[in-house]
Amino acid sequence: MAWRVLEHDGKSWNVSLAAERRPNSPQWNLVFSFRTSTAGQRSIWAAYPLASSSKAALFAQADRISDKELLQLLSDQLT
Repeated sequence: MAWRVLEHDGKSWNVSLAAERRPNSPQWNLVFSFRTSTAGQRSIWAAYPLASSSKAALFAQADRISDKELLQLLSDQLT
């Protein structure tokens, strides 16, 4: 299930979020997945510059990220 649905360049994008922790790091990093329902379109994964030692705190901070910021992140990945 999508966390958010955004419209960009005439396409609908399902946005999901995840937390990843790199080896030997106590910090969780926020990562977004952008998927469109268009056949043959690949998923786009993009790291967001937000980290926390708590996954719950990271997800709470993610709720405050605006659609505009997410659209900019997606746009940056598409160019």
